[in-house]
Amino acid sequence: MTKRIFIPVLRLAAGLILPLIIFLLNSCSRDEESGYGYLVTVEKTISYSTLYIDNLVNAAVDYYPEIEQIKPFISDGVDVYVIIYKTLLDGKTIEASGLMCMPQNAGTFPVICFQNGTNTVDLYAPSNFPLNPQLQMIEIIASMGYVVLIPDYPGFGASSGKPHPYLVREPTVRAVTDMIRAATEATVSLIKDKKTDSRVAFIGYSQGGWATMALHKAFETEYSDEFELTGSVCGAGPYDINYLFSSMINSETYPMPVYIGYIVNAYSYYRQFTNPVTDILNEPYATRLAGLYNGKLDFSQINAQLTTSVPLLVNSSFLAGFASDPRYETVRNAMASNSIAPWHTKKPLYMIHGGSDTQVNPQVTEYFYDRLIGEGSSASVVIKEILPGLDHGDAAVPAMVKGLIFLNGLMQGAGN
Repeated sequence: MTKRIFIPVLRLAAGLILPLIIFLLNSCSRDEESGYGYLVTVEKTISYSTLYIDNLVNAAVDYYPEIEQIKPFISDGVDVYVIIYKTLLDGKTIEASGLMCMPQNAGTFPVICFQNGTNTVDLYAPSNFPLNPQLQMIEIIASMGYVVLIPDYPGFGASSGKPHPYLVREPTVRAVTDMIRAATEATVSLIKDKKTDSRVAFIGYSQGGWATMALHKAFETEYSDEFELTGSVCGAGPYDINYLFSSMINSETYPMPVYIGYIVNAYSYYRQFTNPVTDILNEPYATRLAGLYNGKLDFSQINAQLTTSVPLLVNSSFLAGFASDPRYETVRNAMASNSIAPWHTKKPLYMIHGGSDTQVNPQVTEYFYDRLIGEGSSASVVIKEILPGLDHGDAAVPAMVKGLIFLNGLMQGAGN
């Protein structure tokens, strides 16, 4: 991670001034007095040639044949930057981070913002691991003529000292929005041969699908005077968190207790509900919960410290009363306020989900789609696709490839 550069107040020899200025300009760093609203630092971390990208795609096709469909659109090398920017979390200004991927040739490009799925390990945050093979397939989308942004989310990367606000809507939307603003500042002032235009599209899977739906609504209903929303792709997202949580706990077993714990831990820390954790989870799990989501443990390690048995994990009174008991009203309200309320969207929206998903029930997508249509959204604007036989992980790549082709078509039609 690049540290901010501060120039000490020293009398420099004349022969050192010019090299120092060149160094500062090349690093694209700034100090606090330079006046950007959001940008803190941006630094190139890696570059991909078109030959490298071609080889990467060809290798990926052996495992995921559907990736073949993006090959005709690859036309440029890609520069990948780590960007650090200011945003708000829990009422305080923090520095957050992510990746900004740009075509190597000069031009003005629309933005595609990718929201990644659930992560618990800081070392796997995009800005800490840009060479992650899965992330590389996202980064190289920039070769198709886009500025691709990949947020870390608060709690990872530059903000790793903060607990991640998992499925907490307001700081998620704010952090991604502020990253787009910071990227615009970087291209206007520092990376001067490349610019972002006002067009923005979103794509994400799992937690990223939920974040994308929240962003789609916010950019259509709140930020339309600042950005031009082209469309979004939402894969396997928990859009209705009450509905999802009910499906998790209304069975004898749930294969990924890491998700249950993540929601409870984040909502407790960020005061989304007032109930103590012991109202929701049994011991010893309630006590150990906060220590599990420290940015160091992966899914399997956290799952091993919890249990797949719902009656053992979840308090029996909560299981019996979650749906209607006044004692748990703040829990229900928290999940409702962090869900996305359906609305009449007029911007293209592609919802996609694996039909055999055991982690995020595909009925979440079916239910939310029906509610969008019920609010007046057109079936020609909101498209739903269920991928038969695919579980949560299996559906990720085909869903995102389909989504990328969908967004590319929208952008081309919009004049890209």
